[in-house]
Amino acid sequence: MRVLAKDIIQAARDKPGETVEVKGWVHRIRELGGITFVILRDRSGILQLVLEEKPDLTLESVITATGMPALNEKAPGGTELKVQALECISRAETDLPYQVNGDVSKTGLEAILDNRALSLRNPKIRAIFKVQATIIEAFSAYLRSQDFTEIKTSKLVGGGTEGGSELFEVEYFDRKVYLAQSPQFYKQIMVASGMERVFEVAPAYRAEKHDTPRHLNEYVSLDVEMGFIESEKDLIDLEKGLLTHVFAEVERKNKAELELWGAGVPKAEAVSKAPIVPYEEALKIANAEGEKHKGGRIFDINPEAERFICEWAGREQGIELVFVNEFPRRHRPFYTYPLDAARTMSFDALFRGLEITTGGRRQHDYNAMLEVLPKFGLKPENLAGYRAFKYGCPPHGGFAVGCERLTQKILGLSNVKEASLFPRDRKRVEP
Repeated sequence: MRVLAKDIIQAARDKPGETVEVKGWVHRIRELGGITFVILRDRSGILQLVLEEKPDLTLESVITATGMPALNEKAPGGTELKVQALECISRAETDLPYQVNGDVSKTGLEAILDNRALSLRNPKIRAIFKVQATIIEAFSAYLRSQDFTEIKTSKLVGGGTEGGSELFEVEYFDRKVYLAQSPQFYKQIMVASGMERVFEVAPAYRAEKHDTPRHLNEYVSLDVEMGFIESEKDLIDLEKGLLTHVFAEVERKNKAELELWGAGVPKAEAVSKAPIVPYEEALKIANAEGEKHKGGRIFDINPEAERFICEWAGREQGIELVFVNEFPRRHRPFYTYPLDAARTMSFDALFRGLEITTGGRRQHDYNAMLEVLPKFGLKPENLAGYRAFKYGCPPHGGFAVGCERLTQKILGLSNVKEASLFPRDRKRVEP
């Protein structure tokens, strides 16, 4: 029976003298004094194989090795396998276009993405997606514990919830439809249907023509919607609890992956202290911080402002997590609930210098939505899908967390594309 690399040390202790079988990829080959050391890599880690004869192997070949495990403090993981039998299951060609066992920090992003099938074999790169899997698992588990129902909504829609300029067109029989930029409408309808609390983990699409370290045209959106709320502060409280759980699970399950990236996550006490700062005050903080860097005047919560605000929070509150609320109405969609004539019950969550969340309370009154449509250049027919609100809808709201952005900021990645298995941008649609 196959034993994983990480379990060999236990086998050496529990069953000394017994042979075991391991399977994996040839990560590295080293010869020393007539002995060959082969580093085998599997999904759990790496293991040193010791062979008395030089094997006919190439890097990245898939092999099976049978032998006797032995404790060795100098070996990776503190153990090794003295090989008695070796089989090459699948021989790799020698012209590897990507050095799997190389230093990720010395490899350009384009080379990593162009050779994705190989670059994902690198333990440090694969660690990104182990962390991301924990984020998604913890996100879902926490919301289920809070009586939320998981939903799956259509990604083919008749129009956009936030305008049509950022939509991808799709030929759909004899008409055009679009890839959903958000499950916003469906989340609201589910609240109105009586589910009250729903969440979804699914792709979202934005036809934005930019190429920056913070944008993807296809990303995983972690969406939440909740009924019977008073204001956006109910949602912020929910997200604080959610992030606390996510961070704790990443720390518990992904210590090795965090160590590979020299990364860490905030503690629960720190998350609870994350400040809520109104938009206008946040602008003042950003400008005050900007003056220290001799920057120009900041007129909006732009990427530069996000960095400055998080630096301020890290210094003053001990955590680079800030909830900026009370955004002006001009910055939010028509369905955002007004606080007054100028401000809304909406918020962004900024984490380590980057916006990871946008959310807020939604308008639940159908007639009130009709009244504001002209201000947003919309017509009553744009509200066709919201007709259900005419028949009773509770006060509600929600938010969406960008999964790749959260992964990026937990690990300190320089580009959000590193946190996407197969990133899609203006230039890349392969592999």
